[in-house]
Amino acid sequence: MNGTSSTDATGTPTPAAPASATSPPSPTAPSPWEDLVTTALLGTDRRPAAYGRSGREAPLALLDEAAMATVRRRAGLRPARAARRPEPAPEDPRPALPTAAARRLATLLTDRSGGGSGGRRGSSPDLMELLPQWLAAANAHGYAAPPQALPALLDAARGRTDLRPAALAFAGPRALWLARLNGDWRFALRAAPGGGATLPDPGDAEAVRRLWQEGLFAERAALLGALRAGTPAPARELLASTWATERAEDRLMFLDSLRTGLSAADEPFLEQALGDRSRNVRATAAELLSALPASALATRMAVRAAACVALDRTQSAPAIAVEPPLECDSGMERDGVVGTPPAGRGERSWWLGQLVESAPLGTWPGRLGGRTARDIVALPVTDGWQGELHAAWCRAAVRQRDARWSRALLGSPSAPEAGGPGAVSLADRAKLLAALEPAERADWVAGFIAAHGLSEAFQLLGVCAVPWAAPLGRSVVDALNIARDAGSYPWSFSGVMGLAERCLDPAQAVRLEGLLAMPDEREDAAPGAGGYWAEAFQRLMTTLRLRAQMTEELAPAIIERPSGGAPREGE
Repeated sequence: MNGTSSTDATGTPTPAAPASATSPPSPTAPSPWEDLVTTALLGTDRRPAAYGRSGREAPLALLDEAAMATVRRRAGLRPARAARRPEPAPEDPRPALPTAAARRLATLLTDRSGGGSGGRRGSSPDLMELLPQWLAAANAHGYAAPPQALPALLDAARGRTDLRPAALAFAGPRALWLARLNGDWRFALRAAPGGGATLPDPGDAEAVRRLWQEGLFAERAALLGALRAGTPAPARELLASTWATERAEDRLMFLDSLRTGLSAADEPFLEQALGDRSRNVRATAAELLSALPASALATRMAVRAAACVALDRTQSAPAIAVEPPLECDSGMERDGVVGTPPAGRGERSWWLGQLVESAPLGTWPGRLGGRTARDIVALPVTDGWQGELHAAWCRAAVRQRDARWSRALLGSPSAPEAGGPGAVSLADRAKLLAALEPAERADWVAGFIAAHGLSEAFQLLGVCAVPWAAPLGRSVVDALNIARDAGSYPWSFSGVMGLAERCLDPAQAVRLEGLLAMPDEREDAAPGAGGYWAEAFQRLMTTLRLRAQMTEELAPAIIERPSGGAPREGE
């Protein structure tokens, strides 16, 4: 009987077993594992009796009991159903990295000694800032990522969105394979066309039609983009086949894909989209049509804009007279003109700007006496309309990627305030520069820096091709040297220094050797500026030499044939 004595085989009474040994624990009593955890948290000196009876010290006894409890808990787990084994990782047919380049990649992905979240950085290169350039060079050579580097590469791309395009291109198909197995890397699937889904062959009309009609939005958008890049006409026809049944937000996204391969053949479809019930869709269709100078919409906009801008023949010297529209009629709204201006803008100036920026730039020479773009921009504009008119011409030049008008609106880089006659802000100048060839762009920015220094050059440097052309690189280094000698605050040039580390041609490193010494500090210089400048130039030179070494490591090795024949790339 429970709780009473009993007799053994000889009839000798035996004591009853404790109730806790035979009865299940009460629902409110803690489990043995919870009791162990509680004792560990409180300390065995506060609960010594429970684990001190074995003759061993209480802490050791507690650890022994915890070890046994762990084994019991694991043994009590029921085996789960075996999960489906993942498919093998896809093959990457690209050539493997050279050994030295693979070691460099591992260093760039793990070493953070050069970076810093604040304060002085010292003279060591910031290796993480060199990773984007390394990836671009590796992708240009067509190398495959080492399999063992993929986790660290994906972790780096997860933390920095600017790395993702180059990192995923370098990681190749195995990045998507890994992303399906690790939720931390799901961004790779979102960045891939169609969320990583396999798109049908463009030649398989039935598979294309089925995916377009039945696929998810991401898959359909990826399909449309892929088709548009190769065969624009079938992509447009596919979109037209379901246009009337698409949601407004989907129509807007699909319409944006027509920017790729935009041509006069798209005009009928875009003209139809001008009547869409969504204002955003209408505006996007109008923007695309205005980028086609021969389109009917561009012609209509040219007529409207020309009615507002003409030569002023009442003055002795040539000038431009502006008479903005009196109203925004339904035809203008259908062609993408937004009737309600933002806060602080007048209605008529708002409408004028939209008309001029949508009109082909070829409208103006004939309208303004046969003058060239440079001559037109140099004309005075009456009644204070010059800023509005030139700003609209800037937007038109950027949209139409017209180098002649961009050049005219930029003006001379040494002009007062470096604004040129039409570039009203640094952002405008940067956009206009993007329409020029890289060499001309670099020359203009070099002239700007030579005339005005580096204080406003950061945004302009960002649109220049990398590595910077020699004249631009010399101009930057000379301007930094001048700023140092003038006792300028060095911290205000840290952004340009960072750009130089990434963009300056490594061949410019030899010009920095004379700038490494500690300069004589002027009385009006910032305290400690000399040491900062010396560190910054040392870091710049070290970084340039490291970049040169990285380039050499990525270059394919050339191996002579044993027979003395023609050399070939390393195997």
